[in-house]
Amino acid sequence: MNSSDSTATLRRTLLVVAFLAPSAMAQMPPPGVLPASVTVTSTVTTTVANDRLQAWLRAESEDASPAAAASQTNALVAKALAEAKQYPAVKVATAGYGTQQIAEKGKPTRWRVTQSISLDSADFTQTATLMTRLQDQGGLLLSGMGFSIAEETRRKAEDLITEQALKGWQSRAQQAALGLGFGGWRVGHVVVQTTGPGPVPMMRAQVMASAPGGAPVSLEAGTTEVSVSVSGDAVLEEPKVPTR
Repeated sequence: MNSSDSTATLRRTLLVVAFLAPSAMAQMPPPGVLPASVTVTSTVTTTVANDRLQAWLRAESEDASPAAAASQTNALVAKALAEAKQYPAVKVATAGYGTQQIAEKGKPTRWRVTQSISLDSADFTQTATLMTRLQDQGGLLLSGMGFSIAEETRRKAEDLITEQALKGWQSRAQQAALGLGFGGWRVGHVVVQTTGPGPVPMMRAQVMASAPGGAPVSLEAGTTEVSVSVSGDAVLEEPKVPTR
């Protein structure tokens, strides 16, 4: 192809672009004007049976000597940890350790030493039995307890309802587009969020404590709600032509 042919081809191309440009520009929104959109939200919630139990117990001793109080508390915790080894289904861990000076008018100064241990398990029977033994025979006090769902259980529930929430969002986006007089829409910025509480606190230690030699603590796990929310923009397209 010689230079004259190349020049002729370039001119024809420029003419085509010049012809198409006004049509293409007419379909684009003016500079600085965002396309019409509507924000839509869809939330799905499911109820899941709690399958994990968490409990917190503490060893507590008081003495005029801080060393003696610490020794007594350490002995209680060591005994509790040894007892817990008989319950392999229960995960046991030591928690906070604190020393407090107690001074009351008219009384000699004394020291209180406290250390906590936590229990975590999916086996409610073993956990209840261990809690009872640690209170009745181990001298520990029950600070609190709660129920939750395992991470795997939560993920399965979230996966199931995420699909439902997405379908619900698409349905609402379609309804909104039609209701606003648009014949079509496309997905804009969308956010998927999951929500769910942590362990649910239960009865106080005084209520849960059992009498010496009594039956294991009775437990009612309850349920946890898991929610998935889909929120985002549906970009509206193809405005309908009003009928006359």
